[in-house]
Amino acid sequence: MGSTELIVILAIVVLVFGASSIPKLARSIGQARREFDKALKDDDKDLIDGNGEK
Repeated sequence: MGSTELIVILAIVVLVFGASSIPKLARSIGQARREFDKALKDDDKDLIDGNGEK
C-alpha cells in the first residue's frame, strides 16, 4: 500500500469515528492484539508442555 492510500484511509477513519475517539479506538485495538498474542503464546506453551488437549 502506498502512502497516498494510507492517508486516504486515515482521513476516512477520522471522519467516521471523529478525532477525539481515535485514541480510544487505538487503545482498544492494541489491548485486543496483546490479549490475542498472549492467548497464542499460552496455547503454544500448553502444546509444548503436553498439557494441551488434542
